[in-house]
Amino acid sequence: MSSLSKSVTKRRVFYIPGYDPVHPRRYRELYRTESAAQAAVSGYDITLSARQGGERYGWNVKGLIDDADVDASVDVLVWSDIVRDSMKTTIPATYAQLIRTTWVYISTGALWRLMRLRKGPVMAALYPVVMLLVQLALAVCAAVLIYRIGALAGDHWAYRLAIAITAGFAGWGILKWFKRRDGKFFAYYLMHDYAYGAATRGANPPALETRIAAFGDAIAEALQSDVDEVLVVGHSSGAHLGVCVLSDLIRAGRVPAAGPALGFLTLGQVVPMVSFLPGAHRLRADLAFLSVQGALTWVDVTAPGDGCAFALCDPVAVSGVAPEGKRWPLVISAAFTQTLSAARWKELRWRFFRLHFQYLCAFDRPGDYDYFRITAGGQTLAARFKNRAPSKSRIEKPVNRFTSTAP
Repeated sequence: MSSLSKSVTKRRVFYIPGYDPVHPRRYRELYRTESAAQAAVSGYDITLSARQGGERYGWNVKGLIDDADVDASVDVLVWSDIVRDSMKTTIPATYAQLIRTTWVYISTGALWRLMRLRKGPVMAALYPVVMLLVQLALAVCAAVLIYRIGALAGDHWAYRLAIAITAGFAGWGILKWFKRRDGKFFAYYLMHDYAYGAATRGANPPALETRIAAFGDAIAEALQSDVDEVLVVGHSSGAHLGVCVLSDLIRAGRVPAAGPALGFLTLGQVVPMVSFLPGAHRLRADLAFLSVQGALTWVDVTAPGDGCAFALCDPVAVSGVAPEGKRWPLVISAAFTQTLSAARWKELRWRFFRLHFQYLCAFDRPGDYDYFRITAGGQTLAARFKNRAPSKSRIEKPVNRFTSTAP
């Protein structure tokens, strides 16, 4: 049965988070609270239940939506341990990351090309650089001020040395104060995020490649089960991990022709931040490969209101690797200014990080994009969007300098 006509009563959902160090229970709680809010707005029923045992963290969902009774099992494909390990750096090491990462994006010309797509995510990338430099400047200014005030009381070398040491400790204390409170400033977190890809100039580190293979094994197992659809959801950086995972599966012949429908939903993607780097040969090859495959349906959802994503940028086309016969992804907009009420949009407009997660949340004026209908409703991803035209505002012009798909 075609995925366009197949109805869904059982679904496996695999969620790939972005660069996020938190425990996956965060995503369960987000799904629980936001699905209840969306159900109240849209008039359907959806409930969560804990999963007993299993190799991966997840939960079960029961949906009664548009008269379809659906059981969904959601797995989080965890790489937060890799993220946490990459964030275990000292303050000096973080400033060294700042220098290296900035140099990579400027020297390769990637920064200027990314700005030709969307300035929002580039500004988001520059934010930690500016914020960390401001923190350093405040620490230095405080140290200099303390030294100069202290030096007024005497000029003996030993006294001056003591004052200098005191001033140095004061400046260091300011830097430590900022780092301890990075949950409010996000400067260190975002610096580590951008440095992670830049450190290898776009290539996947070995630990990540190992995890991608494990993700593929989990999805391949689900594709051999009796479910009606296997849906892979990649959010933010998880989008380009999903591209690699699914490309590997299809190349290896691990997607059975008579198996469940395979859907790939990318949300708030930041693919160009990596694909525009010179070493991203693997990602560019996978983008080109996946874009012509008939074994899956790939829908890419972004919104211009999300300043952290490359909104409506076709990740294959703008990366300069769109092949003949390209069919994916279907690029559509979540249109926050239309799908959120004026009051809700006003509340969220300047909360950039919260808006980056809006794709996983409830809309008080939902359009044809509804995360909970997609994950717990009775239609496959292919059937739900079979008549959906791509966004007229999508960006497809190739602007990437590096288009090679092999080292």
